[in-house]
Amino acid sequence: MTLPAIVEHLDAFLRTAEISDWPGALNGLQLENDGTVSRIGAAVDATLPVIEKAVFRGVDLLLVHHGLFWGGVQPYRGAHRQKLKLALENNLAIYSSHLPLDLHPEVGNNAQLARRLGLTNLTPFFPEKGALIGLRGELSLPRQELAARLETILGHPPHLAPGGPEQIRFIGIVTGGAGAEVARVAADGVDTFITGEGPHHSYGLAEELGINLFYGGHYATETFGVVALASHLTDRFGLPWQWIDHPSGL
Repeated sequence: MTLPAIVEHLDAFLRTAEISDWPGALNGLQLENDGTVSRIGAAVDATLPVIEKAVFRGVDLLLVHHGLFWGGVQPYRGAHRQKLKLALENNLAIYSSHLPLDLHPEVGNNAQLARRLGLTNLTPFFPEKGALIGLRGELSLPRQELAARLETILGHPPHLAPGGPEQIRFIGIVTGGAGAEVARVAADGVDTFITGEGPHHSYGLAEELGINLFYGGHYATETFGVVALASHLTDRFGLPWQWIDHPSGL
């Protein structure tokens, strides 16, 4: 399969050109190879250890959520030079998708987590960069049962600020690092907010606002999208894919 054909499909499927993002995201194809793809890898971050694993496993297209330039413009020195050198020498293309993947209604991080939890009546919410990047839904269950479901899905217990009702009904999900936005989320009428991580003060703020706040980990809550996207490409193009796990624990 040719790289241009896959990139054309990804750009259209994810609406890459239509969705604004932070400057360092540089959504889309960040590094091209010789134009052919035989094996896809999916990972959260385009770090040096991830690229080393991808090369070792014979991957020639790496899908990531946080790309090569997430930290902004920087000289090609040290690890940044090593990443590019290793990828170029081993014919590894890298495609990154941040907010377009977060908000996608099918393979997005929020959509995938919401479906696993069993939320109903899903509607987009939480405006950011001109788009609604989160999902709001309904699920009636005790708070501790939601904690148990999250533990099963994420592979570890979430951190909970139990500021809201014990019987949950309205849940907002914004995966990743949206914990500082507890007040914005509470103003949307949800009683429970699920995200990845946030600042220290968000715990007390959740209590004051009367909202349950679940931190599932930035990395863990953003594994779903790249996995679903790689599986989508396999279904469409018949290419094998593999998960390249490199958790930060954060």
